[in-house]
Amino acid sequence: MRTDLIQDALVIAMALRGERPEQVIFHSDRGTQYASAQITVDAKAHRITRSMGYTGVCWDNAMAESFFATLKTEFYHRRVWPSKNKASREVGA
Repeated sequence: MRTDLIQDALVIAMALRGERPEQVIFHSDRGTQYASAQITVDAKAHRITRSMGYTGVCWDNAMAESFFATLKTEFYHRRVWPSKNKASREVGA
C-alpha cells in the first residue's frame, strides 16, 4: 500500500463529506503509510486530528476489520469483475 493512496482517500473523503464538523479524527493502525511524514503534514494542513491504535491490540481496529470482512464476503467475492477499475468504481459508488 502506498502513502499516496492513503492521502488520496482522505482527500476524496473530505470532498464527499462536504461540510465538515469542527473536529475531524482519522483513526488508523500503526502502519508505515499512516505514520508517515507525508500523512502527518497533510493531516495538519487539513486540521485533521490523527489517532492510532496501540501496537498488538487488535480490538482497537475491530470495527474497521469487521467492515472490510463484510465488504469482501457480501460484495466483492459474490461478483465477477471485468476489470480492477470497474470493481473500484462499484465499491466507491
